[in-house]
Amino acid sequence: MNNSKIVVKQILGDFIQNLPPSQEYLVLSFSPSSIPLRQRWRNNCLSADFLADYLSTFFLSNGGRQPDMAKQAEVKSAVSYIANELLENGMKYSTKMSPFPISIQIHLNPDLIIFQLTNSIPADKTQQFQSQIQTLLNSDPSELYIARLEQNALEENNEESGLGLLTMLNDYGTKLGWKFESISQSAEIAVTTMVQLAI
Repeated sequence: MNNSKIVVKQILGDFIQNLPPSQEYLVLSFSPSSIPLRQRWRNNCLSADFLADYLSTFFLSNGGRQPDMAKQAEVKSAVSYIANELLENGMKYSTKMSPFPISIQIHLNPDLIIFQLTNSIPADKTQQFQSQIQTLLNSDPSELYIARLEQNALEENNEESGLGLLTMLNDYGTKLGWKFESISQSAEIAVTTMVQLAI
């Protein structure tokens, strides 16, 4: 990564700045400028499934007893969905041709999986994104989900459904948070999206 200085600017939602110690974690990083976005897009699902498969070997072993296969499948599916949505958002909204990588981290704790996706966005898009986050945080997720479905039905050519984060809240009971950091000598802002999934 570029050696530019990063300074915390703002935190929104449920964001844990000092993560609890975790012996099991995985980090994947991608360069937004290495291959075209459309080509990278096809790999998001593969990366998400890899993360889910990798973590499934560590969680729910019940202290040496047979794992709860139904619960394991449920958590694996949730990890795959959440990781895929985060990667898609990171690729879609990241500054094109940025020297700053897109990275996803997954930390496994006894009763919690913490996802962190970090990407850069153009500084002039920050206020709009923060406004969308405030709407998400200050609304009932179920009502907002229905409103977005109705809006999407009316806007046939809309490429941004806005349903990914709402699905995480409604279907998986996650907690969401964001950290915005300024990057010195850059017209970009580093954004870290955190998703907490109870297991």
